[in-house]
Amino acid sequence: MALAALYAAGVFATSVACAAEQTAPASSPPPATAPTPEQIADLHAAAQSLWDAFVPDSIKQEYELISAQELAALLRRVEQAGEREDLRGFAALAPETRAAIAALQASPDFADYLDWLREQLADMEVAEEAVKPPPPPPPAPPAEVPRPPRPAPPKAPEAVPLYQLWVERVAQRPRPPRADDYLPVLRAAFAAEGVPEALVWLAETESSFNPRARSPAGARGLFQLMPETAKALGLSLLPFDQRTHPQASARAAAAYLKTLHGRFGDWPLALAAYNGGEGRVSRTLRARGATDFAGIAEHLPAETRLYVPKVLATVRVRAGVEPDKLPPPTSMAR
Repeated sequence: MALAALYAAGVFATSVACAAEQTAPASSPPPATAPTPEQIADLHAAAQSLWDAFVPDSIKQEYELISAQELAALLRRVEQAGEREDLRGFAALAPETRAAIAALQASPDFADYLDWLREQLADMEVAEEAVKPPPPPPPAPPAEVPRPPRPAPPKAPEAVPLYQLWVERVAQRPRPPRADDYLPVLRAAFAAEGVPEALVWLAETESSFNPRARSPAGARGLFQLMPETAKALGLSLLPFDQRTHPQASARAAAAYLKTLHGRFGDWPLALAAYNGGEGRVSRTLRARGATDFAGIAEHLPAETRLYVPKVLATVRVRAGVEPDKLPPPTSMAR
């Protein structure tokens, strides 16, 4: 029933989105923290009002509106699935997530979570491709003289697994419309930290260049910094959250990337640590006796396994820089 309810919410979302905008306060601020049960209940109450007022009886007879509990449960499942190593289980959430995105579009109060959820959906769709069984080989044409089949040459493993799949997908995605507004500031901040400017495209993967983007776990800003990480990097959260300040958050993100590269020695591992945590990456390298991302990818959370090739493919498509051409950080005076 949950999936049907989500679908119904998506059906009515497009017809009532305009009404939702008209009834929302003109300058309604985003919630100060990750969505709480009370905030989700408020969303549900607003959606229920719109459902009652605008949805045809024929739809109401066939579907039920998504409940606040179902929405909260979906957000938890998305986060938990991304933390596990199971790509197949993560991919299985794609249909519900598509419908939830449609439902959330009916509420301006949750606009800042949509970019996070859309990126999760993009990850799920690539995971679907990654776990799809390969098609059977075409039948060989009849030959006059039967010959023993030639074994296919072994496929060279990718230095960054799933990278090419992400290159093809990112190439089909439109360039974020907000990118050009922030690129000059972000490039200057990364250059000031001695980090390759091409890596500013990390902001597309993290937030679609939305400085107010947030995740249910509490990450926020263009570079989705968690509160404790932000404070450790010198950003303040009160009275104003500097994670939403483009220049300040970019300097902090670049400094963190520089530190991670210094610890792990290359960008794929640095990006894995940025997403999945330094401790997780270090422990997995030791446990697997590995020295690079390819050696540990299958043993990292699904989110991190998809994140690293996604960032590097975005850098390739948007900035034209291949992963092995990204230079190491340079020492710059702050």
